[in-house]
Amino acid sequence: MAIHHRALLLLLSVASWLLLAAGQPQHTISRFENLPARLFFFDDTTSVIYHDVVKGTVYTSPDEGKSWGIADGVPEGKAAMVIEHPFDNRLAFILTRGKTHYRTLDRGKTWQNFDMPLSPALIGRPLSFHSDPAKWGYILYQGTVCDNNGGWGDSCHDETYYTKDAFTSDARLLFADSSRCQFAHSSKDFKHDAHEDLIYCVGFEASDSTGSHRLSSSRLFSSTDFFETERRLEDLGAGKNARGIVAFAIVSKFAVVALKDYSEGSNGDMLLYVTVDTKTWAKARFPHSSEARLRENAYTIVESTTHSLGVDVLTHDQSAIGTLFVSNSNGTFFVESLKDTNRNEVGYVDFEQIYGVEGVGIANVVRNAADVEGRRARKELQSRITFDDGRTWSRLKPPREDVDGHRIGCAPEVDSCSLHLHSVTLPHNFGRVFSSPAPGFVMGVGSIGEYLQPYEECDTFLSTDGGVTWKMVLKDAHKYEFGDQGSLLVVVNDEDGDDVIRYSTDYGKSWKEYNIGIRLRARILTTVGDSTSQKFLLVGQVARKDQIEGQGRYAVVFLDFATLDRRKCSSSDFEDWIARSATHECLMGHRQAYTRRKADANCYVGEKFRDPVPVEEACPCTDEDYECDYNFIKDGADCVPAGPEPIPANVCREPHDTYMGSSGYRKIPGNTCQGGKKKDEPRSKPCKNAQPAEGEIIHQTFEFSSPIVQYAYFRDSTVILVRLSDNSVWQSPNEGYTWNQIEPGETFVAFYHHTFASDRAYLITNDKKYWYTTDTGKTWLHMSTESVPNTFGLPVLRFHPDRSDYLIWTGNEGCGGFGENCHATAYYSLDNGRKWTKIEEYVRNCAWARDAQLRVDPNQIICESYKNKQGSQRYFGLDNPLELISGADFYRQKSKLFDHVVGFAKFSEYLIVAEYQAQKQSLDIQVSLDGRKFASGEFPPSMRPDQHAYTILESSTESVFLHVTTSEPPAPYWGNILKSNSNGTYYGLSIDNVNRNDAGYVDFEKMVGLDGIALINVVSNPTEAPLTGRKLLQTRITHNDGGSWRPLVPPATDSLGNRYACDSTKCALHIHGYTERYDVRATYSTPSVPGMLVAVGNVGESLDPYDQSGTFLSRDAGFTWQEVNKDAHLWEFGDSGSILVMANDEGPTDHILFSTDEGLNWREYKFTDEAMRVKAIITVPSDTSRRFILMGFYPRARNTAVAVHVDFSSLTRKQCRIDLEKPNDDDFELWSPAENRDEQCLFGRQTIFHRRKRDANCVVGNVEKQATKIVKNCKCTEADFECEFNHVRNDAGECVLLPGLSPRDPDPNAQCRAEDAWYELTAYRKIPYSSCEGGVRLDRGAKHTCPGVGGHSAFFWLMILFIPVCFAGLAGYYYLKKGGYGRGAIRLPGGDGASRYSGGSGVLDTIASVPYFLIGLAGVAYEWVAEKFDAVAIRLQGRGGYRNLPVDEDAQILRFEDEES
Repeated sequence: MAIHHRALLLLLSVASWLLLAAGQPQHTISRFENLPARLFFFDDTTSVIYHDVVKGTVYTSPDEGKSWGIADGVPEGKAAMVIEHPFDNRLAFILTRGKTHYRTLDRGKTWQNFDMPLSPALIGRPLSFHSDPAKWGYILYQGTVCDNNGGWGDSCHDETYYTKDAFTSDARLLFADSSRCQFAHSSKDFKHDAHEDLIYCVGFEASDSTGSHRLSSSRLFSSTDFFETERRLEDLGAGKNARGIVAFAIVSKFAVVALKDYSEGSNGDMLLYVTVDTKTWAKARFPHSSEARLRENAYTIVESTTHSLGVDVLTHDQSAIGTLFVSNSNGTFFVESLKDTNRNEVGYVDFEQIYGVEGVGIANVVRNAADVEGRRARKELQSRITFDDGRTWSRLKPPREDVDGHRIGCAPEVDSCSLHLHSVTLPHNFGRVFSSPAPGFVMGVGSIGEYLQPYEECDTFLSTDGGVTWKMVLKDAHKYEFGDQGSLLVVVNDEDGDDVIRYSTDYGKSWKEYNIGIRLRARILTTVGDSTSQKFLLVGQVARKDQIEGQGRYAVVFLDFATLDRRKCSSSDFEDWIARSATHECLMGHRQAYTRRKADANCYVGEKFRDPVPVEEACPCTDEDYECDYNFIKDGADCVPAGPEPIPANVCREPHDTYMGSSGYRKIPGNTCQGGKKKDEPRSKPCKNAQPAEGEIIHQTFEFSSPIVQYAYFRDSTVILVRLSDNSVWQSPNEGYTWNQIEPGETFVAFYHHTFASDRAYLITNDKKYWYTTDTGKTWLHMSTESVPNTFGLPVLRFHPDRSDYLIWTGNEGCGGFGENCHATAYYSLDNGRKWTKIEEYVRNCAWARDAQLRVDPNQIICESYKNKQGSQRYFGLDNPLELISGADFYRQKSKLFDHVVGFAKFSEYLIVAEYQAQKQSLDIQVSLDGRKFASGEFPPSMRPDQHAYTILESSTESVFLHVTTSEPPAPYWGNILKSNSNGTYYGLSIDNVNRNDAGYVDFEKMVGLDGIALINVVSNPTEAPLTGRKLLQTRITHNDGGSWRPLVPPATDSLGNRYACDSTKCALHIHGYTERYDVRATYSTPSVPGMLVAVGNVGESLDPYDQSGTFLSRDAGFTWQEVNKDAHLWEFGDSGSILVMANDEGPTDHILFSTDEGLNWREYKFTDEAMRVKAIITVPSDTSRRFILMGFYPRARNTAVAVHVDFSSLTRKQCRIDLEKPNDDDFELWSPAENRDEQCLFGRQTIFHRRKRDANCVVGNVEKQATKIVKNCKCTEADFECEFNHVRNDAGECVLLPGLSPRDPDPNAQCRAEDAWYELTAYRKIPYSSCEGGVRLDRGAKHTCPGVGGHSAFFWLMILFIPVCFAGLAGYYYLKKGGYGRGAIRLPGGDGASRYSGGSGVLDTIASVPYFLIGLAGVAYEWVAEKFDAVAIRLQGRGGYRNLPVDEDAQILRFEDEES
């Protein structure tokens, strides 16, 4: 009986144990020697691949990792790369380093070999696949071939092969000399009707003598027959500039090409071209902010939706901080979405879309960006979330309690108390960082507070509603994974080794522990790609004490949670979950809902490999569902015509007819809204608003209620602002075609366009509020400052050349009441005015030290600050010195530069300070090239500034032009123009007696677009003028940058064909200059028409009054002139000179004159029945439009204003044609300034320009003209020299020493720093801007050998230079030749491209921080890196298998470089 009891007891024990085990997870442990370089599931299957790249071995598992075996048929040690087929879950490929590779058709059960002619290329994914399931065998293979010339001389390039049967038969050559080929049908989201076999290839047109390729020869080709007979060159709409292709990728629904800009005037920035239909390519346009520059290795195409393309641009060069931009629906126009985004050195960005929930994403920003960039401070990261596809961002609101139910240490309502999460740049697991296909579930490791704490100090958080609300679920950092559509959450400690995993079946409310029996340092936690399984894989490193000899030091733990005691869910266990927040339910016209298990339902879903499918419900249409239709542009909240609307022929037969035209809006492509607002219905419109027939001119008149006091275009835009005397501001988005008032009711005292960011402007009110735009006036927002704008006549705003958001505001303080302490105070902002920090009180001028060409400390501020800071600043005189203070680190570190200054100015590369010497009671000019070290300007004794006024004129040719006043009241004003040497310190006389006015402005103007040509007016009667008070002016021109000046040669006859009355040698052409203009922007010349000048003047011995003058034109840079009208006219150039418009400037007029042949013939156009006094003719600043605005007033109403929009666009619609192969058969000509000049060279070089032929009646538009070419450098002639310091030209034109003065010291030491000999000085010096070589050297006297050089032979110095670098040079040459630049390469930290401020991280830790699904490396194979350093291989990979993943896995980072740096 006892035996039976014992047996029964044993049975009960076993049964209890089995019951207990049935309620617990199960696990199996397998051992491996190395971490995997790839670990992935075949999509929607239980088959797994584990690639040990160090051993070169592939392991397969048919049961989700429970059991493992070596790949059957693949020799061990051969596997270099494993690539699964993204559109067929049966296929995968093992690539070796050789030519024999392996394929599986049964998910890794068996493998067959195949041979290729070439080894695979060293890129991330050498295989590219067709997305059509019926064409599963269509695959492209990229290989590398080297010309084995032996050792150092090998030259390599890539070739692409193709197969239609997955390599069952031999592959065929597709494209030689290619760097990337891809099927147009290679993404499920890139939907178009292109030919099913369309292929794009980035290839090279030519190679150099060494076999290497130049990036400039890289182009995009396409073919629909595998390049057998068809080889089409894609011009991308850029014509000849569609070259320099750096990368091609398909991202979501967009095909994107990145190319280096080789067009004229480019600084080597990158351009993006985008298509959504393979037919029409468009250039992606970014805001013209100075920070939004696409540079090589400095931008990243981030994970994008099918609604828009996301691009993050590096904006802080030294600190890996960027700005995120998002596009419109076709990927062509970008707007700024989020500033100061966090990046790492390799270009990966802290940004991720939440899977399955449209429009929701999480990003990290650097809150202390200025300190990071300026002082190398540690980054302080903050997390932001968007629910509307990047339009707006908000903080992550933290939970009120921690995991133990205790209140957190801050108030969640306050911005400084937010949740911040670690993201993409610091990944700790495979796959997506925050989310999975489990609907609505988002997890992260982070902290609560002002900014993100280090990973080891963080906790684990969970959101079950797509990021709207969060709760802390576990202390410490954990790896996490989702299973069974979110009903199962599994985590493992990620701060230390552990033998316990935790899991939750109730959405993280409670957690259970499970001991796996082995202590691991977790490296990977993953599951099937769609998160529908209850089985997981945990990969970790076994603790040293638990390692067993002969077994691998890494363990793969198969975890099975299907054994939990849970029933299968029934329909009552599910609920509908609405995606996104309540305020952003609708996106792209619909709301999303998922069916998912209830949190408290103790059951499992069990729908393995069945992705959650969202239910989409249409929303009523709102304003957000529409965008501007074609030929319409955004103007505030409205879409207005860009100009007259194009209509079909014969629609409008009579002017009073109407037609059905666009409302201005269209529904965003892909938007599914229904009902609601119908903004896209056609509207009946009068035919007068339609585009006129060809040959017709139209105009529109708009009357303002007050006179115009300020107007200006946005640079590179058709948007113009106008301020009236009643302090209202008006805007036209279409060159004056329509107008609207900005913020009626506001009192605007001024507006400023950002000097360096052409899409920004600021409207200044009479209080502390100002309005600003960052999108060229489409939207206006307001912000507040710390003070009202100053009334001292000082600039209110100053702008930074590199940081568009960096502002300096100078305002009034203490000026209320009697203003006893009224003074100006300056503030700076680093975020476009959101926060202001005081710089200094009692200032007269504060500005950023840095300028466009003055490349000094970007954080340095310079202020003119009064020494005694009390009393009213209005009454300060010389007894209160104005000090010049330099403040580094945003004025935190102040240092005094000068005790007493009159002012400072920045010109080109010079910082010029006028220092007041109190003891001498004189002025000194101080010049600096770095903002710290200054040198005194040296002047001829008779021309020192002293107490004279001076005007800095210009410095675009490496010299400063300075006008020093030598005649002052009671005599009329005039003075001498002095010109400096190249560093702005030595000044010599260029010409004397140059006219200026009472305000200090000078009759001096340089020709735009042609260096070294300038026009001035001189006082020809300096002896009589002080007595008579009347100046007789004569015009002079220089063609050698002020080296010599000549009169203007008059034309032989006037505009009527008659000879001039003045025909003696004293007669010349004289023109009215800068000091007489109503609008100083109305220059003689335009950069769009090289060589053309228009001016008002007369032929005679001196300049006649303005109303007695005619209008003259020159086409050869002022060498010859012709009179075009007997009266004085205003003028303006349009469409690169194809149209020239003039209006009478002597009185009211009802018509304008226009010419399409540069002044040979003129026609008249009447624009009004009532004569109008035209005060200005304006067009876009680039002079490339055919639309003009006439601004003026009717004589009967002088207190009003009129703006007349005149449109010549339909005068002809023939497009100018350019043919670089047959230049004599197109509409352009080559022209050189030397054609009408004795000297063939200007500044020591021959230069030619491309311009429209005078008689070609066509529209230039956006035709890409030939780049300006320097034909050759010339030998030095007398024209390349000017007078040395203390020398002037005599009547014979020779430079002679001024009486009683001494020549300048030759300074042998300075000369010897540049050459091995020094020369005694002569009366001449070489013009700094000249590039002449050899020839006559008038500037060199006797030659002397520099000390210390002549004692050694040339061979000695050659060896000294050669030996230290020869081996390094050989090594670099070998790498260049071996790898070639057919592809381009990413510059990695530790190499030449490493930042000088980098934190010491090398190639391994930088590459290691990249999750695989964003990998797009070119030129470096990740397996090779992992093989050399196996400890890092783990972090290179990501979990594949997400279905409908809107990311092209091998194309997210378009960041390459070429050899032409």
